[in-house]
Amino acid sequence: MNSAIYAAGAVCWRVVDEKIVVLVVHRTKYGDVTIPKGKVDPGETLPRTAVREILEETGLVVGLGVPLGVSTYPLASGRDKIVHYWAAEVTEKAIARSTFVPNGEIAALEWVTIKKARGYLTYERDVEILDEFARLVRAGVTSTFALVALRHGKAAPRGDWNADDAARPLTDRGIKQVFADVPTLQAWKPRRIVTSDAVRCVATVAPLAAATGIKPQKEHGLSQDAYEEGQASVREIVGKRVRSRKSAVLCSHGPVLPEIMREIALATGTMPGAYLYDAADLDTGGFSVVHLSATNPSSGIISIETYAPVT
Repeated sequence: MNSAIYAAGAVCWRVVDEKIVVLVVHRTKYGDVTIPKGKVDPGETLPRTAVREILEETGLVVGLGVPLGVSTYPLASGRDKIVHYWAAEVTEKAIARSTFVPNGEIAALEWVTIKKARGYLTYERDVEILDEFARLVRAGVTSTFALVALRHGKAAPRGDWNADDAARPLTDRGIKQVFADVPTLQAWKPRRIVTSDAVRCVATVAPLAAATGIKPQKEHGLSQDAYEEGQASVREIVGKRVRSRKSAVLCSHGPVLPEIMREIALATGTMPGAYLYDAADLDTGGFSVVHLSATNPSSGIISIETYAPVT
């Protein structure tokens, strides 16, 4: 059996004259109209692929929003193509900085209403993805931000560590994990990095901080020590991040992650459930991305994506 080909893309959208418009691309080689997407490069994660392909095809720098679904279809070669899609809001700054010129792959870009896009798109599978985006529009949850609950990378075993637990360092594997996480985490364009003050957490976010230029905010209230001593301040920290409505990474420990997820749910009026504990059950270096509305706080948690560590 031939292995599948994976790809990723996004429904890029913005508001023009108080109307939501979406981006369709006219492809040069195939003479069709599609949603921007492209194949995964070796060693690349799907969110990273989506951001890179949109930049390469349209010249637009975007951050990902809510996942919109997966299209699977057969190719002439007999292999299946599996394409993952997200929503992606395009800012006016990104439009102004676009480097797009017609080329051998993309002949033209066109911003159209959702209704017109349904008629323009060549493939029914693209229309299905667009319809999922339209559902978000009807629900009033198009503009979103992400809170990323990140578990620190693999650390030296607790039983083998004779000094203060908070000083336990990352292992070689943990260092590889946290560097490998960076391109994927950047796909959601975090604006803040908040971390437990334990060494293993501070070291986990250091590569992301270096890549983004964001100075991490250290919070003892997110630490395992504070949690075990009954002095954690997860509710206060999460509440601040929900109120700010800016994408952020929250780096903490295995025992604390369920509390982080629960407090996100409570802060947004979302019914708690087993799904929260599933999203918090992360391996070292893993993370869950919680999508929240930036304009409609009462809508609660819109979607959660969970990612295992790459290494």
